Amino acid sequence: MRGIPRVTRIPRPLLGALVGVTALLTAGALATPAGAAPRSDNRTGVSSVSAGAQQQAREFWTSERMRAATPLDLVTVNGHYDGGSAPLKGKATTIAPSAPVNRTGSDIGVLAFPNGGGQWTGGGAVVSTAGRVFFSYQGRTASCSGNAVTSANKSTVITAGHCVKLEGAWHTNWVFVPGYHDGQAPHGRWTASKTLSTPQWTASEDINYDVGAAVVAPLDGKLLTDVVGGQGLAFNTGYNLRMYAFGFPAAAPYNGEKFIYCSGNTNRDFLLSNDHGMNCNMTGGSSGGPWFTQFNEATGTGLLSSVNSFKYNFLPNRMYGPYFGADAQNLYQAAQAS
Repeated sequence: MRGIPRVTRIPRPLLGALVGVTALLTAGALATPAGAAPRSDNRTGVSSVSAGAQQQAREFWTSERMRAATPLDLVTVNGHYDGGSAPLKGKATTIAPSAPVNRTGSDIGVLAFPNGGGQWTGGGAVVSTAGRVFFSYQGRTASCSGNAVTSANKSTVITAGHCVKLEGAWHTNWVFVPGYHDGQAPHGRWTASKTLSTPQWTASEDINYDVGAAVVAPLDGKLLTDVVGGQGLAFNTGYNLRMYAFGFPAAAPYNGEKFIYCSGNTNRDFLLSNDHGMNCNMTGGSSGGPWFTQFNEATGTGLLSSVNSFKYNFLPNRMYGPYFGADAQNLYQAAQAS
């Protein structure tokens, strides 16, 4: 089958001599139903979804289709580099988790740190706040990862920019499935009423700003974080941090059915981006999965400070995630105010 097309966006000739990077998107082979196109405004970085399209998306993502959303290919991104613009810094800010206090971890003791990729067996709030993201992209089904966060609207999910918009088009049939396992949606399928991204990702898909968000509609009269809780967030935290990363990788050797984590001390990318870097073997489908600082293994709570974004082709076991500066913070503010 034909894979997802290649994307080239390198304004400087020198960068053309460098190797590409791999964004962690997966796609399947199911067609997009007609009439699901969102109303979008590329100038503002917001895509609105009608009530009819939301219902259609909820019905579209059956257990069989979720299981079938396996990768065709990985997106190959030759830089997505926009002249070296570093994320605008601001005041260090944290938002506390809002996960239920009675959601405790298992009694297995401290998990391995650092860890380059293994199944999360620690329990805690993260097994409910994190989940798989499913959507249609260019006539194919696809999957990413995402996480529910503390927000004024109790309905905000943070993910990667390319998990809401890629190659100039907003994804359709977008749903968030917190606590996904074995084709099941234990907390329901939450459809996006809006998807959003940073202005830089929306305009030119600059890898430094690969951050996305979704506002999900109420389900059965309830709001998202009232059901699954919300993780905290941190912006403008600096580099060289101790972090945990989570996701649902679906490309080999994974199949999208296991909740995987990595952990380690991060550092700043010195090649094409201003991202955080961490040793991690997660693959396609983990895009948009949360990176936490101040993560507590016992409770499964932390401060979301980045998301799984890309890998360099020549560093397959090292993951990169965007710096959460002023633009990521503005995106979060816009989402929670929607």
